[in-house]
Amino acid sequence: MVNRVDIGVIGGSGFYSLLDDAEEVDISTPYGPPSDKVTLGKIGGRGVAFVPRHGRDHSFPPHRIPYRANLWALRSLGVRQVIAPSAVGSLKAEIGPGALVVPDQLVDRTSGRVQTFYDAGGAVHVSFADPYCPAGRSAAVGTARDANWDTVDGGTLVVIEGPRFSSRAESRWFSSAGWSIIGMTGHPEAVLARELALCYTTMALVTDHDAGVEAGEGVTHDEVLAFFAAKIERMRSLVADVVQALPEERECACGNALDGIKLPFELP
Repeated sequence: MVNRVDIGVIGGSGFYSLLDDAEEVDISTPYGPPSDKVTLGKIGGRGVAFVPRHGRDHSFPPHRIPYRANLWALRSLGVRQVIAPSAVGSLKAEIGPGALVVPDQLVDRTSGRVQTFYDAGGAVHVSFADPYCPAGRSAAVGTARDANWDTVDGGTLVVIEGPRFSSRAESRWFSSAGWSIIGMTGHPEAVLARELALCYTTMALVTDHDAGVEAGEGVTHDEVLAFFAAKIERMRSLVADVVQALPEERECACGNALDGIKLPFELP
């Protein structure tokens, strides 16, 4: 039995399990059930809760993931720091497949997704100038470099609606803006974490160059999953090491994101 859980891991495409000898729990939230049962366990003495973002059978496409339920469930279990591994495409020729990008900025190009917990009972405006936790980013970058990953410290993740991939014109547009990587799930996940005063860190594994970056037919979903599957054990090991590298006590500003704001309901 895990007595205290303070770290959450949200696994992306191909990342459907993390913990051995784990306890599965069903969590109900005001926003429905999370993507799957949450598993609780320990990594190096740290209590960890894991949920597969798409469900363990990949039943939720990017635009249908219950983002609010996932984040609410983790917070209700005691989680305050979240690590979010994901598969992404590269928008830069110099960032190739196999690179591990720890972005420091995000651009939202989704449409129609519910992206707030505070959609009733009064306006709640939360700062999002810097979407990711500086302490989590530092732990991820340092740990990845120590493990000899091709690590990119910083960059902008642009999140598209999906589930389709980009056209070549869209890809070239995103690249010309100077953005680094492209995915389908980083938003609203990051902003919802901020609205719950959680630390949130994306660890993005590049699986391919996006359609407009290099000549070719463009990536397929099966190719993305196959590439991620080939790296999954190494990725699991890295995530476990990052979990242990996270600070025991939070000193970043993430935990104070809601200070001075009147909330329409009490957080778990």
